[in-house]
Amino acid sequence: MKSPVFEEIDPVSDCDCPGCARGRGLSCSPAARTPVRPAAAHRALVVAAVTAVALGAGQAVPAAAATHTADRPPGPSADEPPAGEPETPQGEVGALFGPGGPEPAEAGEQAAIGAITRSQIVGRAKKWLDARVPYNMNRYWRDGYRQDCSGFVSMAWNLPRNEWTGSLGRYAVRITREQLQPGDILLFHNPDNPQKGSHVVLFGGWTDHRHTSYIAYEQVPRHTRRKATPYAYWTNSKRYVPYRYKGLTRGAAGPAAASSAAYPGAAYFGPGANNPHVTRLGRMLAARGGASYYAKGPGSRWSEADRRATQAFQRAQGWTGAAADGLPGPGTWRLLVTGKGKDIRAAAPASHGVPGYPGRGMFRPGADNRYVTELGRQLVKKGYGRFYPNGPGPRWSDADRRAVEAFQRAQGWRGGAADGRPGPETWRRLFA
Repeated sequence: MKSPVFEEIDPVSDCDCPGCARGRGLSCSPAARTPVRPAAAHRALVVAAVTAVALGAGQAVPAAAATHTADRPPGPSADEPPAGEPETPQGEVGALFGPGGPEPAEAGEQAAIGAITRSQIVGRAKKWLDARVPYNMNRYWRDGYRQDCSGFVSMAWNLPRNEWTGSLGRYAVRITREQLQPGDILLFHNPDNPQKGSHVVLFGGWTDHRHTSYIAYEQVPRHTRRKATPYAYWTNSKRYVPYRYKGLTRGAAGPAAASSAAYPGAAYFGPGANNPHVTRLGRMLAARGGASYYAKGPGSRWSEADRRATQAFQRAQGWTGAAADGLPGPGTWRLLVTGKGKDIRAAAPASHGVPGYPGRGMFRPGADNRYVTELGRQLVKKGYGRFYPNGPGPRWSDADRRAVEAFQRAQGWRGGAADGRPGPETWRRLFA
């Protein structure tokens, strides 16, 4: 009987801890491989066997796990968002599905530009958002696009290959800040450090009438996110450039698909409603200036925030009475999905039973209004001026957040009650 032939194959591992990294280095680099002496290997096996006996039959020795844990560096895991600007290293121009896919065109050659609408761009971005696609510059999602910031935009624009921040500009034209609409991008390409010093985000619509904050769809550690972002970005703001895709088709300026622009019916909106159309309505309203009405962002369950935001949009069109009842009819829906009509100019203050309190939407990153100044001045009067090196101003800052948090903690509040954002009770005590 012929003896079977075995091969030793190291298991595939993408762990980045130093122990595993060294192990991979030894297996793939003959020059760095350290030979294991038979005597030493024999002694290791004897020790392991004796230990196994001491622990009892059927109980394995977790030696490998112990070594793995000891080699792991302290601190947050590699996929946690770093402090400050997200690190978004990226790959270069490459084929869909990576090296295993069809060979891409030459690096300096531009691939074909296809037609796409704004609604389709945002819709594609939302698919990654809903799937919470994990960030990884070396992996490819099931649709073939690389899971980094430039791969995300390549996917949203439906490009035939994975681009990077140094090549995305060739598929677009530069525009101004005032021209930005959903589906455009804000691109920061750093030629001095192109892989780790660059980033790109997809513009999802303004959150305020002054255009100081917008909804950004982006691929960052840990996964795809949608976040209200100060213009142009949290860091390196002056280096982000607005671009518009060259293949954008005309007549689809809104964030909803033209093919699904039909009004779903009044039964889908109002008290008790809970469906995707409510979520879509809220997102469209937020993109048209109604984001300040949503303390936690639009959701599928109909709320008072949806009613007030809808009413504000209706009043912005000059409608009154029953035409501005806060329930979206066919006319309201048509203006929202086509991007037509007038945006919400300013969110109506919500008192929440506290005189003068404008609502939490006025105190979020990127906010710029008189209520922030009023809050800061009152905090100074209450003895929290040490947090303001230059004095309170209309733009919400970390100084405002820290001063509010200190005031809240002085009330004996902890946890979520001392989050640094003024709620109705914080406002009442400050101005009492």
